[in-house]
Amino acid sequence: MPITPDTKNWTWVLERPCPECGFDSSDVRLADVPRILRENTAAWPEVLLRPDVRERPNDSTWSPLEYAAHVRDVFRTFDARLAAMLSDTNPEFENWDQDATALAERYNEQDPAFVSAELVSAGHQLADAFEAVPRDAVERTGRRSDGAVFTITTLGQYLVHDPIHHLWDVTVSKA
Repeated sequence: MPITPDTKNWTWVLERPCPECGFDSSDVRLADVPRILRENTAAWPEVLLRPDVRERPNDSTWSPLEYAAHVRDVFRTFDARLAAMLSDTNPEFENWDQDATALAERYNEQDPAFVSAELVSAGHQLADAFEAVPRDAVERTGRRSDGAVFTITTLGQYLVHDPIHHLWDVTVSKA
């Protein structure tokens, strides 16, 4: 069953703490991004071992497995975006409909062990890519089709909120 798509523009996380998970992306330095990604990546395999990994807490919330598959794909998407920013001048990012991807890829039917291995691999690859950004490239830009513009620094800040927020989604009891 599909979830109602999230249509919020989450770029506000660059300016203030998230009122749900409490994470403050505005305090993140680019040099912190690889560590944050590796720490977050390390927490997901345990989540994917849970017996309720495929269970949705309600009709409007993904299961832990769906969130993990999404995080894996976020890592892959941002790896491609970072690579484009490093190789092209102010690239426009390809649009990505995360909800359509979740349905098309049948996130909740995927093998949790496979998702775990892919998430860890993609997370480490992305952490390595951010670690390798040359100092003189941090202000390079890229943009979404909706007009949001990111530097490599703000891309990293924006990115890290997503997996942190989704780990919070699957580990904090919702009342």
